[in-house]
Amino acid sequence: MAAAKAFFNKAVRHQGQSPETITLDGYAASHRAVREMKADGLLPEDTKVRSTKYLNNVIEQDHRHIKSRTNVMRGFKRFRSAATTISGIELTHRIRKGQFELAKLGLKDAAEPAVWNAFLFAR
Repeated sequence: MAAAKAFFNKAVRHQGQSPETITLDGYAASHRAVREMKADGLLPEDTKVRSTKYLNNVIEQDHRHIKSRTNVMRGFKRFRSAATTISGIELTHRIRKGQFELAKLGLKDAAEPAVWNAFLFAR
């Protein structure tokens, strides 16, 4: 339980502000640590706590396409490199899934590189 409390303290310090919502898995020590931190005043009382029994599995499934691309790499030396690479992979995945309205941009039948460039220049 002390480890869970230390983790949450470090996370709150790193973010610079208290979270509005905390989503936890079924691990009881995490729930107890959050309750104690609320009682001690380290977390605001209005912080919502959500619980998902299989939280780890949900996250793993959501990022399966990223893991398949990054597993062949030896790892990232800098956080910024990892963030840039992963955001590019996510953008490519969203383009392929059709989550953008390409017709409005005049890119309905465009090849993927053209779509990619259009989104990069639109930022």
